[in-house]
Amino acid sequence: MSNQPRVAKVLAALLISMTVGAVVLMALSGNPPSAGPFSLASYYRLGPVEEAVFSRSVQRRSRWSSIEIYYSGTKAGNIEQLASLTGLAGPEDINCHFVICNGLGSGDGHIQTTEKWQRQWSILQGRNWYGSGQTIRICVIADGQAVRPTDFQRKRTEALVEMLCRKFEIEAQSVYYPGDWQ
Repeated sequence: MSNQPRVAKVLAALLISMTVGAVVLMALSGNPPSAGPFSLASYYRLGPVEEAVFSRSVQRRSRWSSIEIYYSGTKAGNIEQLASLTGLAGPEDINCHFVICNGLGSGDGHIQTTEKWQRQWSILQGRNWYGSGQTIRICVIADGQAVRPTDFQRKRTEALVEMLCRKFEIEAQSVYYPGDWQ
């Protein structure tokens, strides 16, 4: 029975350390410490990829057969800003299905869906693209040179591609990334 004081001390120390740890975590909850280039806390604040893949129109498995990821050619932006920069009447006219933001215009890693995705419409061929009507186009806000995709953008793009491939049975060899994608 001489072991009881020792057990009581260990339990008291454990309780105190857990309480102090909880207080520190609560104090940091509004302003988490920097965790380097990638923070899971910030990543999980983003909306689920499943919500981005959902659309108002019926989605058929055979509708899409490939995915192309490309850079916006801008240093910052979101759907509205891209539409404005390209002289479009509004964001509903943008010629891609998804935009992955870099934190300069919308949240880093935020996935924005376009009206073309919501209606399950094909992308129009233009001077920058000659793909097929069964290609899902994902625009990553970056210019590919001075402004590279952020870690959040890479991870969210890969999660989105994985979800789309699974949902529409798209083969991995039918996914096209920019040449310098890492």
